Amino acid sequence: MMQAVPQPRIKLSKLRDIGWALWDPIGLLDPENCSSRWDDEANLPFADEYDSYLLEAASELRRGIPRGEVVGFLVEIETQHMGLGENTSARSRAEAVVEAILADQTIWTWPDAQGRFDQAV
Repeated sequence: MMQAVPQPRIKLSKLRDIGWALWDPIGLLDPENCSSRWDDEANLPFADEYDSYLLEAASELRRGIPRGEVVGFLVEIETQHMGLGENTSARSRAEAVVEAILADQTIWTWPDAQGRFDQAV
């Protein structure tokens, strides 16, 4: 019987750091306060707003889906699904998110020898 190969888990806080800093299509973070972050107390009620989209994008990249398709997915989410329409910055922000996810060597966590994940993820 073949054993299942353990799959990595994403560090949600790192993914949020990327998504909120580079994407935030709705503009929920205070644009007047450039130091505003998703994990600031005032922002916690909506900190998970983009999680499903960012998790899907990261998972697609992990599975080897081409960058351009993942960029297209994020652009479609913003322009069609969220109904924000065409925006000249949509593609460049989506590209920045994809590149940042791919560049971050610490965004994925792997199980230890016993198959347990670090609880501090």
